[in-house]
Amino acid sequence: MIQQTMTIADAFILLAAGVLGGLASTIASVASVVSYPILLALGLPPLSANVTNTMSLVLNGAGSVLGSRPELAGQREQVMRLGVVTALGGATGAAILLLAPAGAFAVVVPILIAGASVMLLAQPMIRGLAPTPDAENSRGRLVGVFAVAVYAGYFGAAAGVLLLAVLSTMLTESLVRINAVKNAISGAANGVAAILFAVFAPVHWAYVPLLAFGFLIGGFTGPKLVRHLPVVPLRIFIAASGIALAVKLGWSAYS
Repeated sequence: MIQQTMTIADAFILLAAGVLGGLASTIASVASVVSYPILLALGLPPLSANVTNTMSLVLNGAGSVLGSRPELAGQREQVMRLGVVTALGGATGAAILLLAPAGAFAVVVPILIAGASVMLLAQPMIRGLAPTPDAENSRGRLVGVFAVAVYAGYFGAAAGVLLLAVLSTMLTESLVRINAVKNAISGAANGVAAILFAVFAPVHWAYVPLLAFGFLIGGFTGPKLVRHLPVVPLRIFIAASGIALAVKLGWSAYS
C-alpha cells in the first residue's frame, strides 16, 4: 500500500536523494544506487519506484547538459546523432517494461552491470577496446548504444556505467568529455521513456517534483566537480560503484 500523504521528513529525504542521485549520475553514472532504494524505503513497490525514478531523472539530464556546456562544446553533431539512437532505445525499453513481466529483465541486470564495470576498468589495458578511426560510426557499437538505451528505458540502474563503457570504445575524447556526452544522450532515453510512463505506468506523482528538483541540482553541480577530478581515479571510482551496485542487485535477485 503506497502512502498517500508526504511528511516533511519524506520531503527532505526525497530532495536529498535527488541531489545525491544527480551527483552520482553525472560523476559515477549510478544515480539509481541512491534514488531507487530510497523510493523503495519510502514504501513504493518496485515497478512504481522504477517509473517514478525515471520520471524524475528527466531534470537530471537537463541539469547535466546545462552544467556540461564546456565539455559538450564542439560535440553537438555526435550528441544529436547518438541522442536519436538512445531515444529510440529508451522508447523500446519502456514499451518492454509496460508489456512484459516487470521482473524478467532484472535477473540479468547484475551480470550486465558487473561486466560493463570490469570492461570500463580494463579499457586502457585492452587494445581491442581502444577507439579506432572508424569506431564512432561502427554499426556494432551503435547497436551497443541502442541496447544500453533499451535497458535504460526498461530499468536503468547503472545504465550510465554501461553507456560510458560503450562510448569509451567509440570516442577518442577525454573521459570527462565522454562523460558529458553520456549525460546528454542518457537524458534522451529517459525523456522518451518518461513520456510513455506518464501515460501508461503507475507513477507516484507526489514524489516526482522534489526528487526531480534534487536531480536538477545534482545534475547541474556534478559536471563542475568532474572537471577537477583526475581521470584515473574517476574511472576506478565509476567501475567500483558499478560493481558495488551489481553485488547489491545480485543479492536481491538471487537470494
